[in-house]
Order: sequence, then structure tokens, then C-alpha cells
Amino acid sequence: MTTHTAAQPNALDRLQPAAITLLRLSLGVMALAHGLLKVLVFTVPGTVGYFESLGLPGEFAYLTILAEIGGGAALLLGVYTRWVALAMIPTLLGATWVHSGNGWMFSNEGGGWEFPLFWAIALLAQTGLGGGRLVLSRRFA
Repeated sequence: MTTHTAAQPNALDRLQPAAITLLRLSLGVMALAHGLLKVLVFTVPGTVGYFESLGLPGEFAYLTILAEIGGGAALLLGVYTRWVALAMIPTLLGATWVHSGNGWMFSNEGGGWEFPLFWAIALLAQTGLGGGRLVLSRRFA
């Protein structure tokens, strides 16, 4: 029988840097996709109008688009991963609030709050984990 100590990581422990990277890349793709959806499909004026229909200032639409596109790109590149992930959490908590009246499941009409809340928690986990591998520069990771 083999025992593992802190000096002898098991095979699954060696996957941790790749798992951190996979989480970062997944979060980056999702953020970028949501930001581009607001620009290319809903259009910027349409997104502004939607935010205003919720009683939010139209400027929040621009900030959200910037957070999703800029934050998504930064996560994909592994640039300031911890800070970017942390900075994106308020956007997802805002989305959780927006969808809170639609019930829990995101498949509900208008989308529920489970997905944006999970996304915020995943960003919090990424904040704690750092960038993993495949970063643009270790200095700015």
C-alpha cells in the first residue's frame, strides 16, 4: 500500500494546474460570448433599452458589455486573472438580481437566477486559484 504525503502528490493533484486553466478559459469564453451577444445580436442600443426597461441606467449596459468583452478577453489571455475575475463578480450578481424574479432555473422564461449566481461563484473560485497555465505572461498573470 502506498501512502501519499504533501511531498508526493498523487496523479490527480498533477491535474490541478490544467483544471485551473480550463476553468479560466471556460469563464473567458462565456464572458466574451455574452458580451458579443449584446453587441452583435441584441445590438448596443437594444441592450441599453433593455437595461433601461429594468429601471437601470443605460450606462450600465455599456459597463456590462465592457466587463464581459474586456474581462472575457483578459481571462482568455490570462492577464491579471485574479483581479479580472474579482472585478467581474458584481456584473454577475447584477445579472442574478435581474433574473431573480424569473425563478431558479435559467431555462425558465426570461432566465432564472441559478446560472448567473453559479457563474459569480465560479469567478470567485478563479480569484482564489489564479491563472493556471497558458497565460500571456507570468508577470501579469
